Amino acid sequence: MRRKAEDENPREAGSRYEREAAARLSRMGYRILEVNFRCRQGEIDLIAMEGNVLVFIEVKYRSSLRSGDPAEAVDGKKRARIIRCAEYFMMKRGFGGDTPCRFDVAAFLRDEAGGEIRFRLIRDAFWT
Repeated sequence: MRRKAEDENPREAGSRYEREAAARLSRMGYRILEVNFRCRQGEIDLIAMEGNVLVFIEVKYRSSLRSGDPAEAVDGKKRARIIRCAEYFMMKRGFGGDTPCRFDVAAFLRDEAGGEIRFRLIRDAFWT
């Protein structure tokens, strides 16, 4: 029997929601290139192509709003790390500086009323 996310340790829950985000984004037309890309600069949860746009996706989950909205967890420091990592990924994989790219946040939040988990995709999240 699968445990509820709140019973999982943070790493297990994070991995589960990253897989769920990848599946949902694939159904939305994203082509997933990398999962958990790591380098000295940091980590990017998902890297995908949507059309001709290279998309770097941070996945966040919260079991309630007590700790704030999941998207709010992507603060300036976290954004800077992801951007540095994205620059390294682009250089390492041969993407030119003229490659259109953006940063999205895939947010999962448990509905406190019914326990349902809601998914919200915030496109171009770093600049809005």
